[in-house]
Amino acid sequence: MPRSIAYQVLNSTLNQQQPFDKAYDRYSVGKDITTRDLRFAFNLTVTTLRYLGQIDNIISKCLTKKLPHKAKYAQIILRLGVCQLIFLNVPSHAAVNTSVELAKKNRQDAYKKLINAILRRVDKERLIILQNQDSAKLNTPVWMWDSWVKAYGADATRKIAESHLKIPNIDLTAKSEPKFWADKLHGHLLSTGSIRLNSPGDPSNLDGFKQGSWWIQDAGASIPVQLFGNNIKGKTIADLCAAPGGKTAQLAAAQAKVIAIDKNESRLETLRKNLKRLRLTSEIICTDALDWRPKKLLDGVLIDAPCTATGTIRRHPDIKHLKKRDDVLKAQKLQLKLLEAASKMITKKGQMVFSTCSLQPEEGEQVVNIFLSQNLGWQRKPFESNLIKIFNKFITKSGDIRTLPFHFIMGDHTQKKPIPSGIDGFFSTCLIRK
Repeated sequence: MPRSIAYQVLNSTLNQQQPFDKAYDRYSVGKDITTRDLRFAFNLTVTTLRYLGQIDNIISKCLTKKLPHKAKYAQIILRLGVCQLIFLNVPSHAAVNTSVELAKKNRQDAYKKLINAILRRVDKERLIILQNQDSAKLNTPVWMWDSWVKAYGADATRKIAESHLKIPNIDLTAKSEPKFWADKLHGHLLSTGSIRLNSPGDPSNLDGFKQGSWWIQDAGASIPVQLFGNNIKGKTIADLCAAPGGKTAQLAAAQAKVIAIDKNESRLETLRKNLKRLRLTSEIICTDALDWRPKKLLDGVLIDAPCTATGTIRRHPDIKHLKKRDDVLKAQKLQLKLLEAASKMITKKGQMVFSTCSLQPEEGEQVVNIFLSQNLGWQRKPFESNLIKIFNKFITKSGDIRTLPFHFIMGDHTQKKPIPSGIDGFFSTCLIRK
């Protein structure tokens, strides 16, 4: 059962271009399967996506000619088999035999012998195979690698790619008393205010979840809201493209009057459930942010813009296989429209925070520069001293914040050392009128 789920999810993601999260929910929810088997199905699929470049390279070296298109289902089975042997250390007989059985169940009998032969060869030659692979480069699409080399340099690009192969820690944002909850959950309190857990597992089983004391949010994702400054109590701020609501929750917890805008009703339902658990309130409107206008001008707008999300590959390795180079400029065009729309929603002294979870400069520095060149009455807001102290190493020459997956965050003042694991790749900046 778990391997059948992994096969269906991987097929939907790679052959039908469906995001992993949706595919996994589609094939796992409501199934009569143990928690242990469900975890194995999840881990098998995610690990295959994370190391797919290496896996395909291994398979290609075992073939005399490329697999035909009609063998795409057998290829999925091969990928899962190689992943089990090389990256999950599943016993050889289990990985090989279950792969052959999977071929039978999915009408791939014509490829049973090939699957069996390739997996047995991989099992014998695994050490030699791995020694001759450049894992960072093989597991990164060429267009992404090249774009990061141009933006950040070859050394940083390799560090980014290597970070994408590591399992990320879970970060939380506390509604209040972050030090208390860091101690309570035996986690690390980061200098950014986030709490980093020390161990994996289902966070919903931890203290404080049901009581709504905290929510899951990567440390990088928590930065944009902080650019509004410390005193946003009572201010009216719109969160455009708000779902699933992590930043809406941050604004509401800081006692801002929040208007959450999103055009996806199902995602807004997730936002409603999250706010209900957290006992936080927000006005929620289902509409396209490009069409919406407030009844009166706002104190601030947060644009957590749709993007290629290449900064979250650590958590969502399917992005490497779903996003293409053309998606970057398509996203940039939408982001520019959102900036233009938001600029008309704000009072003269209002703030506009723009952020994306993308590593692509076109979706960060470049789109902001385009907006500023076309709107001469706007400028980047200088950082306040407390923000400079916290985010100093992430501040760019242009005055934006850029985090990269290999960046380490210091602990709070009681922990003068970097905390294990990295951070999602985020771009953030705050714009004000001149």
